[in-house]
Amino acid sequence: MSQEPGHTRSAREEDHDEIDALLRVAFEQPDEAALVRQLRADGDMWFELVKEWDGRIAAYAGLSRMQSPEGWACLAPVAVWPAFQRGVCAPDPAQSELYAFGTRLVREIATVVGAAEKPFDFPACIVVLGDPGFYGRAGFSASRAQNLQSPYPIDHTLLAGGGEDAPAMELRYPAAFGDG
Repeated sequence: MSQEPGHTRSAREEDHDEIDALLRVAFEQPDEAALVRQLRADGDMWFELVKEWDGRIAAYAGLSRMQSPEGWACLAPVAVWPAFQRGVCAPDPAQSELYAFGTRLVREIATVVGAAEKPFDFPACIVVLGDPGFYGRAGFSASRAQNLQSPYPIDHTLLAGGGEDAPAMELRYPAAFGDG
């Protein structure tokens, strides 16, 4: 029986196999699943969030601790089961945004990091490397990331949280990301 999409919750250890399978299917290869396993093993995973629907994990987001700047996180990876992408599983097309699990999950993360008071030990800022259109609509800013120094392309780097400025900081990702 179908139900309205559930809430976002922290991933639990018993979710790891399902998260691994989701990452392999969503990215059509094992690299992101290996990245998440390595981040966990290195102690660099800050926290992991999932969005459930019909007893399954429909979407996943991992936030890992940046080596620099201190107190910042990297949002990677974000994944949605292909059958649940773009709200296509909505029972009514008018509800497709409610069922856009990845967009909702990323938007929730951007909203919390931008809030004056955070509900728990949440990063000061979050960087993401990805499609500027998607992440921009979800609350991340490409213009605020323009002065960052990164081993990855700045034109696909976005920032959320930590004020309104465009900080000039050097990004150093967790070791599991390699050298970029």
